[in-house]
Amino acid sequence: MDLREYEQHKFAIAEVLRQASLASSDGREWRERTSGLFGRLADDRFNLVVVGRFSRGKTSLMNALLGTDRLPTGIVPLTSVITTVAYGSAERAILRFERRFMDQEISLDALPQYVTQLGNPGNVRGIKEAEVQLPAEFLRRGFHFVDTPGLGSAIEENTRATESFLPEADAFLLVTSYESPLSDEEMRFFRATASSPRRIFVVLNKQDTVREQERDDALDYVRQELGAMFGQMAPKVFSISARDGLEAKLSQDSRRLAASGIPALEQELVSFLLTQKQSEFLLRICDRVAELTRALPSSDRAAGLVEEIASLSSRIAGGIPAALRSGLVEETAARAPTSAQLRPCEICESISSALWEFERRFQYEIVVSREARRDLAERGGLCSFHTWQYESIASPQGICEGYSAVLEEWAAWMHAAAAGAQPDDVVAKLWARLPSETSCPLCRVRAKAESDAITALVRGFANHEAQSLSRLSALCLPHFAALTTAMKNTSVTLDLMQRQASLLDRLAEDMKRYALKRDGIRSALLSDEEAAASKRGLSLVARARSIADRVG
Repeated sequence: MDLREYEQHKFAIAEVLRQASLASSDGREWRERTSGLFGRLADDRFNLVVVGRFSRGKTSLMNALLGTDRLPTGIVPLTSVITTVAYGSAERAILRFERRFMDQEISLDALPQYVTQLGNPGNVRGIKEAEVQLPAEFLRRGFHFVDTPGLGSAIEENTRATESFLPEADAFLLVTSYESPLSDEEMRFFRATASSPRRIFVVLNKQDTVREQERDDALDYVRQELGAMFGQMAPKVFSISARDGLEAKLSQDSRRLAASGIPALEQELVSFLLTQKQSEFLLRICDRVAELTRALPSSDRAAGLVEEIASLSSRIAGGIPAALRSGLVEETAARAPTSAQLRPCEICESISSALWEFERRFQYEIVVSREARRDLAERGGLCSFHTWQYESIASPQGICEGYSAVLEEWAAWMHAAAAGAQPDDVVAKLWARLPSETSCPLCRVRAKAESDAITALVRGFANHEAQSLSRLSALCLPHFAALTTAMKNTSVTLDLMQRQASLLDRLAEDMKRYALKRDGIRSALLSDEEAAASKRGLSLVARARSIADRVG
């Protein structure tokens, strides 16, 4: 399985728990017994604790792994403040204090004022933890980087803060460098963790600063030292250039990225996360759910749930086929739409903007202009949907002044129609006179805005396919169908289909995360994307609510 499949397994376990609640004879007792399991599924996280001396490039490495340059580098050594880097819908930093209940949100640019020796000497502000939230896909599926105060710090609080957090670690990432690999402080760290069952990844950073022979000599030295200490359980050593890796990601230079060593490290982290951390976690949850489902009153539904959780446990225990491991990181990255692409349907937005501008002028003109009132009356008014859109922005007085002529025109037409006409003719003429898509001025504005927006997108794909695809918003399905119908290039249409599938997957995951965190009473953990998932999911299936009167 890959990271996405792992998360789908979590959602499947949660669904078994929900279905089992329907088979339980006592819903309240069942909720009490399952709330802890929902909570554990919602809390799931992987703490990768990053350790190393100041200036080794810890923050540069995290930036390279995340593909961002937003974490501050080159600052005065950290105080005793643990800094966690986690996923968030928007970039921000949150401070949690030792003796204060309320958290404080700050900009990321202001972070050095609170976590450095210069801005917060000796941690006089009493900050327990600083959490940086970034919209980085590497973090979205459970990774939490934990940046600890540097090893070898002269500040006693730094050492205590680092040591106090070690039990929270799922794995360690020790960052040393080619300048002076394996300092005394780093060797003390290895001796302190040698008996720990937690996995250690060792990174030799700044390979771009040494020649190839010097690199080989340093790698041999580090491996020999670790082999002497750990034996066959010696940590794996990765040679990287965090600087080259970040620059390559930002410039999308795949060859330079591969040479930086960052992809190999990413692959090892993801593989470990799946094979040794998360699979074990899911299997433990499956065992507990199996116990609960077997205790349900005997029924076909209960038997089916017992079988379902057993099958799910078997698939999880199967692990990751070796042939798939090389593609875990690439597959995850390929599936990941950017935050810019996840914005609302741009065709819907173009239509809404055009309608708003027309309505703004329209509700004024039918008050001040006799010609506008006469034209509206002759058309029989607006269609039903746009009548109520007009009502939402017009005042009662404006409606009475502007729309009374519509009622008078209808009354005059009905008086005339009723004087001697045949009943069948009257009914047919009545239906023909009712406002329609062709007679309603707002319907015509909407149709033109939609056509113009689709034409502009088709033209953009014809001229700059790659750029247009990367900039395209999340389209609602009706407008996605309209765009693909207008496309003449089959290969572009298939690319659009793949991209749309990724967007649908992404929003479906956000919706499932929302449901799981609500079940687990973990609403505080919701990202902005997950909190808005219900409306965003519906708007992706249908048009924007403001224009969704018709699908055709």
